[in-house]
Amino acid sequence: MRERPLTLLQDDLVDYEKAMERMTDLVGQRQRDERSDTLWLLSHPQVYTAGRRTLQQHLPDPSHGIPVVNTGRGGQLTYHGPGQLVGYLIVKLGDEGIVDYVREVELRLVRALDALDVPAERRETPPGSPLLTGVWTKRTGRKIVSIGMRQSRGVTSHGFALNVDGDLTPWGWAVACGMPEVDMTSLDREITSTTGVMDRVRAAVATAFEAS
Repeated sequence: MRERPLTLLQDDLVDYEKAMERMTDLVGQRQRDERSDTLWLLSHPQVYTAGRRTLQQHLPDPSHGIPVVNTGRGGQLTYHGPGQLVGYLIVKLGDEGIVDYVREVELRLVRALDALDVPAERRETPPGSPLLTGVWTKRTGRKIVSIGMRQSRGVTSHGFALNVDGDLTPWGWAVACGMPEVDMTSLDREITSTTGVMDRVRAAVATAFEAS
């Protein structure tokens, strides 16, 4: 994996649509070489986001009261909420394509989870199967990270969502990641010691992405 130091931005809870406005601005800055490659860590209030390949039947029942926002990223339906760490990656790619960079993101998140004593892995997609983009725990085989990204004029946007200590119930109200049988998990579900876990996760992720 190549060295790729990033500038780190951090926020707590940011409304999803306001975050999209800022992310668009950051992408424009990177396209004009007005800023360096960037990792923005934050969380969102409850929201479902639908990628370009999301099927109508995978959407949640609106009676739960959680909004659904359509996005231009790859991937399918995902859920964001408090207790989840979201990372937006604004990175200018060289010769590699977005698929290659997504693999790098998976491997860096595996490294972060290993540092948190949650052995994890990325998975290859068998021919004819739904894309297995993301990260799974080795001990339990559950999915802990969702990834959905896009590339515009050579610069990436969107990123990943790592479940830390939030309520997992809303994942069960929709078809997450286009996989009806997926079992979504969190650090809180996988480890016994969760004191200060969000701060530890932020630090581990920043280290894994060479972000400061």
